[in-house]
Amino acid sequence: MRKERYMNRLLMLAFLTATMALSVVGQGKGVDKQSERVRDTGASRTPASNGAKTDVGTGRGIDFGKGRTPEVLPIPNPSRIVARRDAIIKVIQAVMRDRGLILDEGASRLAEGIVVSQPYTFIKGAVVSQSELSRYADTESSTVRGWTRGRYTLTVEVQPIDGSSANVSVNAKVEGRTDGATGAEWVSLTSLGLAEEEFLCSLITNLTGVPPGGRSQCVG
Repeated sequence: MRKERYMNRLLMLAFLTATMALSVVGQGKGVDKQSERVRDTGASRTPASNGAKTDVGTGRGIDFGKGRTPEVLPIPNPSRIVARRDAIIKVIQAVMRDRGLILDEGASRLAEGIVVSQPYTFIKGAVVSQSELSRYADTESSTVRGWTRGRYTLTVEVQPIDGSSANVSVNAKVEGRTDGATGAEWVSLTSLGLAEEEFLCSLITNLTGVPPGGRSQCVG
């Protein structure tokens, strides 16, 4: 009787062992196919490669600067323009009229290629004059405060290089006005170059039909 019980236990143990072995073999053959695919994909990767994953690493590619706004470079002052000096001077006067500037006939010397405007007031009002004037001139270095107006005077000089091109330079005298107890006073300030660049941009666009320096349009 004892021998029979002993044999039954051995048979049961053998059955359980065989069942566990079959389970392990089954897993290795295909029960966990997903894990197997992950292992296979990882093993096939080359260095610095992400397989089918393309949003990072070498699959993504290099796109330095992609989508960024192109940098707009300052316009050279003086700028070389391909046109005869007399033609450039005529366009300078036309651009001045378009921008609301009045030619100062007494200060200009057109035969020598020098065109001067009368003072042009570009901003009025105590509320907005400080911020707008600071765009055109260095107001921080001045001890004067309480600006009520801003104006500038342009001097444009055309120097011929040869018969078909010339250098055009623009200089702006920027002034800010204060209204104190002693009356109105205009104070000369150092130009930041904005007035000069705005005029050069308009001049080159009128002469060539295209805004300079990758600009889509001229501002100001």
